[in-house]
Amino acid sequence: MENGNENSRAGRPGGNLNRRRLLQGTAGTFGAALASVGIYKMIDTMAQPPDRPTFAGIPPVQEQYILQNEQVIMVDGAGVQSSKGTIAVRVPALHDHVVTAKLDVPANAKALQEAQHHFESALLEMERQFPPTPTGVATTVAWGLPYFRHYIPTVGKSSNFFKAGTRYPEYLPVDLMTSKDEGRTVYALQEARTFPSDQPPPGFGPVRLEQNDVAVLLRGDSLANVKAAQNILFGTGSKAGGLFKVTSIRYGFSGGGFYGQQGLPSKLALAAGIPGAKSIPRQSQGFLGFATTLDSNMGPGVIANLETLPGITDQWPNGYFKQGTTMHLSHLFQDLVAWYEQNYPEYADRVQAMVQPGLSPAPGTYAFQPPGQSEAEVTQGVKRYHAYGHTGSMSQVDSTTSSTTSNYGKAYPTGTTIPVRGDFDTLDNPFHYTSDPTGDHYSEKKAAGLHFIQFQPTIGIFNRVRLAMDGHYPDRTLPVAPRSPHAGINSVLHTTHRQNYLVPPRRHRSFPLAEFLA
Repeated sequence: MENGNENSRAGRPGGNLNRRRLLQGTAGTFGAALASVGIYKMIDTMAQPPDRPTFAGIPPVQEQYILQNEQVIMVDGAGVQSSKGTIAVRVPALHDHVVTAKLDVPANAKALQEAQHHFESALLEMERQFPPTPTGVATTVAWGLPYFRHYIPTVGKSSNFFKAGTRYPEYLPVDLMTSKDEGRTVYALQEARTFPSDQPPPGFGPVRLEQNDVAVLLRGDSLANVKAAQNILFGTGSKAGGLFKVTSIRYGFSGGGFYGQQGLPSKLALAAGIPGAKSIPRQSQGFLGFATTLDSNMGPGVIANLETLPGITDQWPNGYFKQGTTMHLSHLFQDLVAWYEQNYPEYADRVQAMVQPGLSPAPGTYAFQPPGQSEAEVTQGVKRYHAYGHTGSMSQVDSTTSSTTSNYGKAYPTGTTIPVRGDFDTLDNPFHYTSDPTGDHYSEKKAAGLHFIQFQPTIGIFNRVRLAMDGHYPDRTLPVAPRSPHAGINSVLHTTHRQNYLVPPRRHRSFPLAEFLA
C-alpha cells in the first residue's frame, strides 16, 4: 500500500469487524453514541485546562465562528509558553465536537417556522447554562446547500433583503470576485469538490461529498460541558432533538501542551496504540508536530466575514447574511509512519515539507513564522529544490495581496491572512458515530485523523487556497505531482469526506430564511 497505509488506515471495513458487529456497535446506535465519550474521557484527566481570562457576561457576538475569549500566549520556538517567547499562538479549546444532520421536518412554512422557534429556544437554553466561550461552550451552526435547495425554494415574503418570489439560489450571498473571474454568477456557498491530491486510503472508495442539511460545531475546555450542550440540542427530550436525523458525531481535540506538559496528540495517540505515535513531539499541538494556530496564520478580527473586505460579496452594507461566513468541513487520515519514518525521516525534511524548502531551524523548533512566499518565490523554490512546502504554497492566495481598508474602516496590511482555521485532531475512524457505517467505512479501531474546518468569506477563496496546496495556481501549475513527497505534506494525507456550509450571523442561526416563507 502507498505510504504505509496498512498503518495509517486502521481497521479497514471488513477487517476486524463484520457487518453485524458494525451495526450493533457505536456506529449503529445514535443514543449510545450520544452518551459515550470513548477514549476522549482521558482528556480532562491528562490536560490542564488553559488559564483563560474570566468571562464576565459579555454578550455573544454575531460572528458565530469567532471563538470568544480565546487566549493568545507567547511561546518560544519549541512551542512552550515563555516570558521570552516571541511567537503569538492562539490556545484552542481542548474539546471539539461536530454533529451533522439531515432535517426531519416537513418542507412547509408552518413546520419550518415552528422548528426555527424550537431550535433557537434550545440554543438559548444551552447558552443560559454555558457562556459562549471555551470555558463554557462555543457554538457554531452552519447550513448546507441541501437545506436551502429543499426547504427554501422561494422567499415568499418581501423584506428589506429580498423581493417576494426570489428563488433559490438567488437569495444566497454572491461571490463577486469569482463571478467576475468566471463571467457568471457564482455564490459564496458552493458544492464541495475534490482536488488533485485528494486520495482516500486503498479500499475506502472515492471521497464522499456529503449532503447534510446542518452541522453544529461545539468547542470547550470541559468535556462535561460539551456533552451537556450536545444533549440539549440533540438528545431525547430536548426542545430540538426531534427536528434532526443525526448523520454523524465527530469528536476530537487540540493542544494541551502549551504549559510545559505533554500535548494531547502525543498522549492520546500513544494510549490508542497508533503506529508512529512514539515519534510525535512531546508538546506538539497536532499529530504532525507543528503549531497550527499561530496568530499570524489566522484571520484577525472579523476579516473572514462575508461583508468585511470590499468587493468580496454583495452582503455590505445590509445583507441578510452580513456577519456570517462560509465553512469547509472535511475528514482526512494522517499517516504518521509515512510522516515520521518513511517520507520525511529527518526533522529538516518535515520542516521543509510543512513550511518551505531551504529552512533549517534548530531541531525541536515547532513554532516559527518565516515570511510568506509569493507565487513566483514558490516557483523558484521548485526550480531549485524540486519541491515546495505546504504553508509556503498557500501563503499568498490565503492573504491580502495589497494594503486593504475594510468596509468597517480597519486597515489590513499586505499579507494579512483571511481564513480562520478551526480544525482538530481525532482518533475517530472516521467518525465517533455514523448513521451509515457501510457508506462511511466505519471501524472501531482508532486511527490518526483530522477533522479539518476553515472559515472564509467565500468557498471560492477556499477552493483557490486548496488548489494552491496542490501546486495549482490560476496562471500556472507547478511541475510536481500533487501526491509526491515533494508536494508539501500531501503524501501523508488521505481525504475521506468533504462538505461546504454557510454560517449565518447569530441572529439568523436557527433555520435561516424560514421567517420569509409564506
